Amino acid sequence: MATDQQPDLFSSPKSTVPGGRLDLPVPESLRLFLRLGTCSWKYDSWKGLLYDPAKSYRPEDYLADYAKHLNTVEVDQWFWSLFPTGVTLPAPDTVKQYADSVPGDFRFTVKAPNAITLTHYYGKQPKSAAEFANRPNEHFLDLGLLNRFLERLSPMGRKLGPVMSQFEYLNRQKMPSLAAFLERLERFLAGAPKGFQYAIEIRNPNWLSPGFLEVLARNGAGYVFLEGYFMPHIGQVWGRLQPATADFTVIRLHGSDRSGIEERSGEQWDRVLDPHPEGLAAAATIIRANADRKAVTFVNASNHFEGSAPRSIGRLLEMMGREGGASAAGITTL
Repeated sequence: MATDQQPDLFSSPKSTVPGGRLDLPVPESLRLFLRLGTCSWKYDSWKGLLYDPAKSYRPEDYLADYAKHLNTVEVDQWFWSLFPTGVTLPAPDTVKQYADSVPGDFRFTVKAPNAITLTHYYGKQPKSAAEFANRPNEHFLDLGLLNRFLERLSPMGRKLGPVMSQFEYLNRQKMPSLAAFLERLERFLAGAPKGFQYAIEIRNPNWLSPGFLEVLARNGAGYVFLEGYFMPHIGQVWGRLQPATADFTVIRLHGSDRSGIEERSGEQWDRVLDPHPEGLAAAATIIRANADRKAVTFVNASNHFEGSAPRSIGRLLEMMGREGGASAAGITTL
């Protein structure tokens, strides 16, 4: 159980300087192969961690200060896109504002619209659209829609990193078999526009197999490790399969009790409430293995993982610093 005493974010006296650049103790050997960030970023309770306690933030102000400390972020707001009234895509002005808020070496990891990844409309619909409940989604793995989405992201340019396709748990009513899914997925990946990084997250534990990873590898798609949401712990997945399907990997650190930690936190995401050192240790193992093969790891932590995404990033780096010790070829900052 976490105590009331919380350490400085990155165990550094410089770590909470208002408006200052966070000194992240990244081992020099990992410097080129590690991108650290969080899932979303507009949290006033991160003042004193990433944000200036004396500053009044508008929604559009957070990202510029965030990018002084971390070099990637997950954008999930455009995932929610499939509605009975039609498909919604990112507003160009919003995309440009995000891109203009960060430096050139920053990278966004962006969740693709669920209009592409849902096989069916959600079962819960408003009364006025009840006929759409569980209706087959005509946009599932639609390459035309993917093209339109990527066009909307064009203001990001080189700042766009992995585009993640998140598939929900697919029962036999939604997808008859793994083979059927892989056939559709391979056709989608093979036809996707070139020059982008695509990453795949599935939530069927029994679909984690060599066959699934072979489809990703044939198409240069990255594997998304998901800690949480009833998936096997990422350490177990690594130990069994050691996914290495592309020159990058995404690790998403989520929790197993979203509603519980929201209630305990009171939406104040500034302290560790539910430590998961085993998840951090597994992430560290994957990061080092990827670096050994010259592959980049994108780590995106959620507040729901331990109670404070910035503190989880700090704990991961502290753990990696202890493991690396003096042999880590020096220490640098993001």
